[in-house]
Amino acid sequence: MGAMTLYVKQRSPVHSMDPLTKILYVIVSIAVTYILRELWAIAAMTAVTFLLLVIGKVFRKIIPVLGLSLLLIVSIIVVQGFFNPENETVLFELGFLTFYEEGMRAAALFTLRILNMIGSFGVLILTTKPDDLVESLIKRGFSPRFGYILLSVLQLIPQMSATMGKITDAQRSRGMETDGNLWVRTKAFFPLIVPVVLNSLNETRERAIALEVRGFSSKGKRTFLNVTEDYPYRHVIRGVLLAVLIGAIVWRVWT
Repeated sequence: MGAMTLYVKQRSPVHSMDPLTKILYVIVSIAVTYILRELWAIAAMTAVTFLLLVIGKVFRKIIPVLGLSLLLIVSIIVVQGFFNPENETVLFELGFLTFYEEGMRAAALFTLRILNMIGSFGVLILTTKPDDLVESLIKRGFSPRFGYILLSVLQLIPQMSATMGKITDAQRSRGMETDGNLWVRTKAFFPLIVPVVLNSLNETRERAIALEVRGFSSKGKRTFLNVTEDYPYRHVIRGVLLAVLIGAIVWRVWT
């Protein structure tokens, strides 16, 4: 499954959780960080998310994604630090640059929310087999078509990455320069990306035809090949998550 999914095979308490509980965690953790305005509360929620990544032994896999978000985070700090309309209190000066307390606090809130969002989706995607996730949703009454779309989305990035590697090797064997300075890589990008996109569309079409041949659109009662065991603590964890969400709403209303 390695080439077709972002799932990381490990043995951990997070991996053993059922997919629906992890989906609920994603919803609650993101909602709480946007409901609450206290920096300490959002930081605590983000810390819990990253703790789950560590417990699930997948923290290293999320680091590249966090690196890609670094430019966005820096832009948030700059924009909020300088142009936030509530800026009044000077926090510190760096040469001719002046950073304000109000803007930096707003930047910290946005940054923590982004980090928590990335991390919570990482908890779900990196520790959950896509097949188990889709199967769980279908068993709860979701349309198989929705499950297919979700599975295709989860497989899109690794599929395109694997295809990109194959096409890059093929083009190198034909003498194309793909390594070097920025200009060389830019020239090689478009001849590489077009076959990748076309190949991905073709694979999607072939997969859709294969599913129809296997009765994907059948209206009859469906059976499942894999028999999954219910996670024993799912009700307790879901209850705690819902209590946290309700508590956050009440706190926001009364403060």
